[in-house]
Amino acid sequence: MTQFTFDQAHSDLDFQIKHLMVSRTKGSFDNFAVNVEGDINDLSTLQATVTIDPASINTGNEDRDNHLRSGDFFATEEFNAITFVTKKVNEDSVTGDLTIKGVTREETFDVEFNGVSKNPLDGSQVTGFIVTGKVNREDYDITFNQALETGGVMLGKDVKFEASVEFVVAD
Repeated sequence: MTQFTFDQAHSDLDFQIKHLMVSRTKGSFDNFAVNVEGDINDLSTLQATVTIDPASINTGNEDRDNHLRSGDFFATEEFNAITFVTKKVNEDSVTGDLTIKGVTREETFDVEFNGVSKNPLDGSQVTGFIVTGKVNREDYDITFNQALETGGVMLGKDVKFEASVEFVVAD
């Protein structure tokens, strides 16, 4: 059994959504944690739980971030966590239950396992994963939108994300 210690300082969780039908708005969640158990030499044994603080959303615009925390989007006063609990992990994908605003749906995302390396600064063993995917925000009761005069809508349905996570590992 491998011991995994999440390294938030070397991990990030970024997202983007189509805005006004012509561009993308990007952001991140600054506060999240990933707990992993299993054997790093057999990815199918890995079980992970991801917990994201939706109030830590950061798009670089305070007014927009406050709107995203409101009931129109994440309702962070009522729903203080987004979670993902794995059901199946393999070399190129992960499937699990994603819960946003009290709605749980099974989702499958792409995974890139980056192996194990030795940190030259302290000699520790580290490993990392990059997880990418997209979710339809409307599936999770995040339906705020506005029609545009020119056709289309203010916000796209699909939210694309990339999580790059690093762990210190020990056998």
